[in-house]
Amino acid sequence: MQILTRIGVCAAAALAMLLLRHPHPEGSAAVPPSAATPPSSAAPQVVVQEAGVAAAIPASVIRIIVARNDTLDAIFRRMSLDTADLAAIRELPGIRQSLDFLKPGDAIKLTHEDGAIFELTRKVSDTQTLKVVRADSGFAAQMIPNEVQTRIRTARGRIESSLFQAAEAADMSDVIALKLADVFAWDIDFVLDIREGDSFTAVYEQIYEDGRRVRDGEILAAEFVNDGKVYRAVRYAEGAGAGARAGYYTPAGQPMRKTFLRAPVEFTRVSSGFNPRRLHPILNRIRGHMGTDYAAPAGTPVHAAAAGRVSFAGTRGGYGNVIILGHSDGVSTLYGHLSRFAARLSTGARVQQGDVIGYVGMTGLATGPHLHYEYLVNGVHRNPQSLRLPGGVPLPAAAMGEFRARTAPLLARLQESPAAAPAPAAALTTAAPLTAASQP
Repeated sequence: MQILTRIGVCAAAALAMLLLRHPHPEGSAAVPPSAATPPSSAAPQVVVQEAGVAAAIPASVIRIIVARNDTLDAIFRRMSLDTADLAAIRELPGIRQSLDFLKPGDAIKLTHEDGAIFELTRKVSDTQTLKVVRADSGFAAQMIPNEVQTRIRTARGRIESSLFQAAEAADMSDVIALKLADVFAWDIDFVLDIREGDSFTAVYEQIYEDGRRVRDGEILAAEFVNDGKVYRAVRYAEGAGAGARAGYYTPAGQPMRKTFLRAPVEFTRVSSGFNPRRLHPILNRIRGHMGTDYAAPAGTPVHAAAAGRVSFAGTRGGYGNVIILGHSDGVSTLYGHLSRFAARLSTGARVQQGDVIGYVGMTGLATGPHLHYEYLVNGVHRNPQSLRLPGGVPLPAAAMGEFRARTAPLLARLQESPAAAPAPAAALTTAAPLTAASQP
């Protein structure tokens, strides 16, 4: 009896094995890979689709940190990966620059089987990651947005020697310091006007990824107290969507942007001011200095003070290399002693405010590298340091309700009282998360 029982069990097992090897055409299906018993090996697998059947094959994952002078071709050859796959990936439209532009420290993740590439991922910016996968018809690529968090930080500082020193004391990056200067560039000459004891408050974005700060974003609101005068600005985008353009406005809706920049170079010093009866340092005789000299390292970019047209670009006597821009209402500006002009700049070319038109030098009659800057109205020189600059176009009355509603919380952060008064050369900060030379 025991023998018969054993024979029955063996027969049942054999029948089960036959059914598994030859499933019935109806009412049965292949076991999905997710339901299968996991392999004993810890090696990762890649699921490929072939003839409608999902199959998992063992694969290897390589994580590479780009070294100096590394290229993808060199990496592929070093790792014995299929360079034909790399060539096919490079042919995908719109990704070649994102793929090939490598910097030391960049991370690349490659999934392959015996050198054949199944997936490639690399972070191309703080906000995007490139992902390339092998599909039925070849490789396909997509840009995947990185999950980042934006936090709002308020920093306060006091000027002791320079804006950069005060920004460092406030634990504020040079990027935000420059943006702060840009916000107030039409009202404050950060070369001439900064005084010891001036103070600032900046409300700005900080971008985090996986709890790590990756960069600073935009300034949302700012205040600068210069020689006792208070300037306030808030960022506002009129309209919505991709077409909305953001700008900075006073709390009353007046644009911070003026027709002319207060200074055409950044963070330099004035070596000689407007003086019609100045003694010329080279000619040693009285010769009026009808502009402002900004001492700066050779090669410092020079910006167009306002939109206009190039009326002259060339060499002119003691000015050396000079550019003259013609603007509206009979105004012209002159930029002298340049080391060189910006690429493709020529007489008759149109420029926009802030465009780089040339670079600081010491051509002509100059004792050192500097920019000589003049401002003329109908051919008459005006002192660019004390000139009242015309303003821009204010927000329309119909937009003021929305403007006040959207900017009120940001302006309120400027007025928040810190726990204690800021000490000299120091700053109090709070952070909160947010959801969602000479004339010739």
